[in-house]
Parts: sequence; structure tokens; C-alpha cells
Amino acid sequence: MNLTEKLGLTALHRLDPEAAHGLSIKALKMGLTPKPGAVTSSRLRTQVAGLDLPNPVGLAAGFDKNAEALAPLSQSGFGFIEIGAATPHPQPGNPKPRLFRLTEDRAAINRFGFNNEGMEVIGARLAKRPKDAVIGLNLGANKDSTDRPADFARVLAHCAADLDFATVNVSSPNTEKLRDLQGKEALTTLLAGVIETRDGLERRVPVFLKIAPDLTEAEVEDIAAVVHDTGVDAVIATNTTLSREGLTSAHKGEAGGLSGAPLFETSTRVLARLSALTEGRTPLIGVGGVSTAEHAYAKICAGASAVQLYTAMVYGGLSLAGDIARGLDALLQRDGFATVAEAVGCKREDWL
Repeated sequence: MNLTEKLGLTALHRLDPEAAHGLSIKALKMGLTPKPGAVTSSRLRTQVAGLDLPNPVGLAAGFDKNAEALAPLSQSGFGFIEIGAATPHPQPGNPKPRLFRLTEDRAAINRFGFNNEGMEVIGARLAKRPKDAVIGLNLGANKDSTDRPADFARVLAHCAADLDFATVNVSSPNTEKLRDLQGKEALTTLLAGVIETRDGLERRVPVFLKIAPDLTEAEVEDIAAVVHDTGVDAVIATNTTLSREGLTSAHKGEAGGLSGAPLFETSTRVLARLSALTEGRTPLIGVGGVSTAEHAYAKICAGASAVQLYTAMVYGGLSLAGDIARGLDALLQRDGFATVAEAVGCKREDWL
């Protein structure tokens, strides 16, 4: 992080977190942020669900909910970008305040509730996306929907022409009863509908599934079985947690999903367990507490083919993506791995 970025972060941290986030999106659109371009090497280049990635460090959903900054983000060092979540109809989300910094814990709590401008607006922006980037969309359901499974398929059908992948998000804790869709029967039905919609499209879009970290052993086993039976292309593990264990910050009691450093161990254990259950057949993307190259490497060694970050940028800035990718390259070289793929799952047993 250079001095300008450090000063910018300091200034943003004096603002309300959601207002600061809005300013960071505006800064991106104005070209006021680092643009290292593609960070890549022969070791970092990898493939996930048929997608060719210049590096395995991605941007998690939630940062650019409405696809406002696709061009600058594609030049910010990420190997791939996930936007959204998008729902069929625009919705305001939950009442403010709904985003809280937990600085002492290097974490955040949010209860946004799928606030977004809807698939029509987001789809129009996706149509103007940079073609040399790998961009996916997190699919969501409207809070007042009478048929939430159908919502996911509707968003996919509307936006698919301009997507490289789509993620079914049933793991946000901020939409009432959404996580109920992670149950084996409900999840099977939902994914079958989304995949049926996908299979009727002109071009095949890989379908990913994003799961919660707050799952029992039996629930993880059920998800592994559903993934196998439905043919999901990849699993993102994990979303935010409802746990508050070990927190010290003043906002630790706020309702919502916790992200950032405290999530690292829990999310990595779920990742490793899912890797063991799927026996490496389904690519996994590790999310939760990634703020250094060492964290990214640990996720890969636990079974992830790629990783995503978001909350860490609140404390480390946008340049963190490129820094992590370059650091990961050095770690792979140090340990004698010629590619990311060679390292996937090499220390999975350490997390089981």
C-alpha cells in the first residue's frame, strides 16, 4: 500500500462505513485507485470450472453490488470479479445503519439484506463490461418473493449473455429464511431449476453455489451430496457467519453476518471438509478472512482452487489483491509448485 492509498483509507475510516464504501466506488469510477493491470505468471495462471484465470485471487460479491465499476476493478489485480447479489426487482435492503467496522478484530458486520438496483439495471451495465476480464454474478431472491427459487433462475436468464459464471447465494444471513434453502431437498430443487434454465441458454454459464460457514457436519455432507447429484460447477465456501466468538470490538453485538479475520479458521475447516467429501471432483473457492498471501495459500492447500476477498480491503486497500497474488506466486515457487493446481489440497488433512 502506497502513502496515497494509506491516507485515503485513513480518511474513509472517519466516515460512516456505508458512506465510505460508496465513496470508494466513486473513486474507482473516477480512476483514483491503483491499476496494476493483470497480475499473473505461469504459476498463478489456473483454471476453475473451465474459466481461465490470470491468477486465483478474486473479488467477492458485495463490493460492487450494482456492476458500477467493472472496468477499473478488472484492472485492479484480481484474477476474477463477482458482482451482486442481484435480485429480479430493485430493493432497498434493510434499514440503516447496516454496516459496522470491527477495527480491533479486523472484521465487519453487515445486514444489508440484498440491497441492489435489480437485474434490469445490473444487466444493462454487464452488457458494457470489459471483455478481457472474468466476471460473475451473485444471484439473489427478493425479500417479498412468493417463489424464491424461481427468482434465482430469472436473474440468470436475464443476465447470462454477459456472464462468465453465476453464483446461487442461499447463504446470506440477512434475508429471512434464505438459509433454509440450504436444506438437502430445498437446495436440490432450487439448483435443478437454475441448472435447467442454464441448460436452455445459448451458451453454457458455469453455476456456482455459495454456502454458509455455520453448518453442522451432517449439513456439509448433505451439501456435498447435492453438489454431486446436481452437477454444480463449483462451490464458494463460505459466506459470513452468525458467530461472535472471540470478538472484542464495540460493535460485536450488532445483528448481521460477520466477515473478516475471525472467519478464517471456521471457513477454512468447512472448505477442507467439503474438499474431502467431494474428493476433489468439484472446484472450491475459499472465502473468509483472506488478508495475506499466506492466508490465500492456506486456503489453496486446504482444497481451494481459488480464493476471494472483500473485508480485508477495508483495512488493506484495493492494492491488496495484487499484493496477495504476487506473494502467492513467491510461496508457490518456494515450495516447488509449478502451478496453483499442484498445490490444491496438499495440506487438507491439517484442517480436518
